[in-house]
Amino acid sequence: MSEQELRLRANQYSNELKQLGAKIGELESELNEHHLVIETVSKVPGDRKCFRLVNGVLVERTAGEVLPALRTNEEGIKSTIKQLTDQYKAKDKEFIDFQQKNHIRIASAQ
Repeated sequence: MSEQELRLRANQYSNELKQLGAKIGELESELNEHHLVIETVSKVPGDRKCFRLVNGVLVERTAGEVLPALRTNEEGIKSTIKQLTDQYKAKDKEFIDFQQKNHIRIASAQ
C-alpha cells in the first residue's frame, strides 16, 4: 500500500469509529429519556390519560397501555447499544492491528 492509501484507510477507520461513538451517545441519551419517562409514568394510575408520539402522530392512550411499550423500547435500545459497543470494540481492535501492521502512529492534534 502506498502512503496515501494507508492515510486514506486510517482516516476511514477513524471516521467509522467517530460515527459509531456518536450513535452510541445518541442512543444512550434516548435511553436516559426513556428511563425518566418510565419512572414518571410508573407513578401515575394506569387509567390516567397520556399522550405518546408515534411516527410523528400524537396518540392518546392510558398510562397502563403506554408503559409496556416504553419498557419494550427501552430494552431494544439497550440491546442496540450493546451491539454498537461490540462493533466499536471490534473496529477499534481492527484499527489498532492495522496501525501496528503498517507501523502507523496517529499524531495527536495539539
